[in-house]
Amino acid sequence: MISSKKIQFAFFFFFLIATTLLHAQETLATKNTEAVLYVGNGQNQPLVVGLGGSEGGNAWTSNHWKKTRDQFLEKGYAFLAIGYFNAKNTPKLLEKIAIEDIHNAIIKATKHAQVHAEQIAIVGGSRGGDLALLIASYYDDIDCVVALVPSHAVFLGNTNHFTSSSWTFNGAELPFVPINEATVPFLMKRDLRGAFETMLQDTEAEKNALIQIEKIQAPILLISATEDEIAPTTPMCNKMMNRLKYHHFTYEAVHINIVGSHAAPLNHFELVFNFLKHKFPVKK
Repeated sequence: MISSKKIQFAFFFFFLIATTLLHAQETLATKNTEAVLYVGNGQNQPLVVGLGGSEGGNAWTSNHWKKTRDQFLEKGYAFLAIGYFNAKNTPKLLEKIAIEDIHNAIIKATKHAQVHAEQIAIVGGSRGGDLALLIASYYDDIDCVVALVPSHAVFLGNTNHFTSSSWTFNGAELPFVPINEATVPFLMKRDLRGAFETMLQDTEAEKNALIQIEKIQAPILLISATEDEIAPTTPMCNKMMNRLKYHHFTYEAVHINIVGSHAAPLNHFELVFNFLKHKFPVKK
């Protein structure tokens, strides 16, 4: 007679094998990015792209995000985790990151036999939220955008010299909001929100650095944090919503402000899944 322990072990082993078969993983050969593609066992899977923030590396490949990442796969999406700085084969710093490199990695993923080449959504958090909005504003093949605690404008790169933009396009730096004399005391005491707020006192620079979200040809979900200690993300998202209204944006745009700190929206991914369900559905 087979013992119950052997039966349990056999079931556990079968579960591991089945999970591996259902969720395949592939690292793509891409320029200046670390692009890891996860696919389920279906065909024509819509692609969701995950972009981390100023923590660097490739956050969406981590064990911390595995549960959420797997939820995308279980819902029928393929998932592409992209590291764009401080990851393997990427620039060390968040400075002059080429937007086209991230877009090229996305296009590479759409060549996979199980991925739907014409269904692409981007989910980005913090600086990754800025990047998601920028990519969608430059490329019309993005079908849905979710930006968590994003900025409404381009800011300087994370360097010690404070003189370069975070992003480039076709070799040219995007205009950015620079630091000024009022910013320095806030930087010295590590008050990032105060630093952002003083930088935004330069309204002319802010105007020149605005992300042109009205050019996006897709539904947009913005999620901000009312007590954000990093940046004034709720006011910045409000500005983006006003900009879309001014330009008579024809796609659906939603802003949800979550009570809490910069990380608070990450505890509400059901809002992301619900938006995707209605605006970027998996077609059976």
